[in-house]
Amino acid sequence: MSEKPRETLGSRLGFILLSAGCAIGLGNVWRFPYITGKFGGAAFVIMYLIFLVIFGLPIMVAEFAVGRASRKSVAGAFKQLEPEGTKWHWYSFLAVAGNYLLMMFYTVVAGWMLYYFFATVSGNLAGLSPDEVGAYFGSLIQSPSKLITWMLIIIFLGFGVCVMGLQKGVERITKFLMSGLLVIMVGLAIYVAFIPGAGAGYAFYLKPDFKAMYENGLWEAIYAALGQSFFTLSLGIGSMEIFGSYIGKEYSLTGESIRIIGLDTFVALGAGLIIFPACLAFGQSPSAGPGLVLVTLPNVFNSMGPVVGRVVGSLFFLFMSFAALTTVVAVFENIVAFPMDAFGWSRSKSVLFNLFALIVLSTPCALGMNKWSNVKLLGLSIDGFEDFIVSNNLLPIGSLIFLGFCTWKFGWGWDNFIAEADAGDGIKFPKNKIMQIYLKFIVPVIIAVIFVAGYMDIFGKK
Repeated sequence: MSEKPRETLGSRLGFILLSAGCAIGLGNVWRFPYITGKFGGAAFVIMYLIFLVIFGLPIMVAEFAVGRASRKSVAGAFKQLEPEGTKWHWYSFLAVAGNYLLMMFYTVVAGWMLYYFFATVSGNLAGLSPDEVGAYFGSLIQSPSKLITWMLIIIFLGFGVCVMGLQKGVERITKFLMSGLLVIMVGLAIYVAFIPGAGAGYAFYLKPDFKAMYENGLWEAIYAALGQSFFTLSLGIGSMEIFGSYIGKEYSLTGESIRIIGLDTFVALGAGLIIFPACLAFGQSPSAGPGLVLVTLPNVFNSMGPVVGRVVGSLFFLFMSFAALTTVVAVFENIVAFPMDAFGWSRSKSVLFNLFALIVLSTPCALGMNKWSNVKLLGLSIDGFEDFIVSNNLLPIGSLIFLGFCTWKFGWGWDNFIAEADAGDGIKFPKNKIMQIYLKFIVPVIIAVIFVAGYMDIFGKK
């Protein structure tokens, strides 16, 4: 029986925006600003950008190369390329499990953003005191019905896009979401620039303060910058590999990876240009932690006045919703592609199966924030445990596997990797001996440090 022709993306722009959409998410516009605020503003950003280039870039190229050479999702990529008798393909099941685990808590958090968008548009947050804004978020977390309802909306939206097909659904809708996200971000950044007192935020964000970084813990800052540069790109669980399998060989993978990382970084840095000037202009702390977006910023919007604050706040949470949905759609596509490649399922059958699977699997996270809050796994809440397994385990382990597969002789091998990465026009991947040693030995050591430090950070503090 002949194999069904593989779906492909309709354009190079679609590939870049779809891959960037997978990378761009709440980590860019939620986590990045508050850890930047904690570790000295621009000093942290400089270190983050360095790690992004020397660490994230080669792993992204490796994932794309495995995808494009195999023309399969992570379900069959390793099996297609591995030497006979090796078992690299065993990791495919852990990789897909990582995509499921990521969405099990990400769909819930994405629901928060969509909920806040409609709450802001309807005026529910207008006129509330700072304490009332905090209580409003608390009421959301303590309501199983609200969390599950908005989680379901996100899941149905994501799979609704996927069932439409790769080009007509995933590619077309992601282009719209990414374009909208960028337009809203630029508009908000311009507006914030004219707020009286915004200069203090720019000074904090753009003027390096290495003393503040040192006072907050130099090693902790290095670890945070390294982790952010790694986790923001969703590397190690095949989230990028799938999009490599949908593209041709017209352009080199290093050049495409640089464009995607550049777009991802643009959004992260742009989020800082919105949040820090706005916070300091209205006397709010830029290091407010995870509550920065959902508790601190609504107070900022209220300070702008009833009309302006409602418009700006609505646009901001629409921006956050778009950022979340781009990741959801991209990872859902990876989940949908797995049984299509592994078992020959149709797209509609895979979407239907995964729709019900994600509803069942995501519900414990929503309940873990209220009804099941007493349930602890390794001392962590349900959502914290899911995040820990993905971020501190599957992502670094998966990146080690992709690098080993592309650089070691008992894997796909360095020569095959370089040939695939450099096929097409554009920037070529450095193929000298120093780079080979760097990827075979030095980067794995860095990943191992992140892996161990992650455990120490979670369990080493009493």
